[in-house]
Amino acid sequence: MPRALTGLTSGMLAGAAGATALNLFTYTHQAVAGTPSGATPDQAAQAVVQAVGAEVPGTPDQVQNRLEGLGPVAGLGVGLGIGALGGLLKAFGVKIPIAAAPVIFGLGAMAGSDGVMTAVGVTDPRTWTPASVVQDALPHLVYGAVTVLALHRMMDSSTQQVR
Repeated sequence: MPRALTGLTSGMLAGAAGATALNLFTYTHQAVAGTPSGATPDQAAQAVVQAVGAEVPGTPDQVQNRLEGLGPVAGLGVGLGIGALGGLLKAFGVKIPIAAAPVIFGLGAMAGSDGVMTAVGVTDPRTWTPASVVQDALPHLVYGAVTVLALHRMMDSSTQQVR
């Protein structure tokens, strides 16, 4: 398989694993702490739809349900995209130190999702408390760690492969 395709597919699979870990971390925290789910992904989806001049079809309930679905889909898209980028970089020999890679990937995913929400006016990170920064960063760091481990497992020639 050509190097770019290997990097792209391995990266997307690693990003999917990372996004799953992020969701598991987030929903476990929600269940243990008894906190509500955040509305910012839905609000961001609505703001993006409005910004591009599109309209979500359906009754008011259907529109709300669709927006509630679009928020997580956008988050998964960020996770797959960051993973794909990491896989392509790795495929073309870009070396990111293993100790720094989870932070780079995690903060990259955080910047991707929070950047869109900031751009459309849903949030302003400059107003966040230190606790809310940590609350946002932790699941993204989990994403970064799992994505990097999965990429390493799939693409490092010295890693023992299951046959």
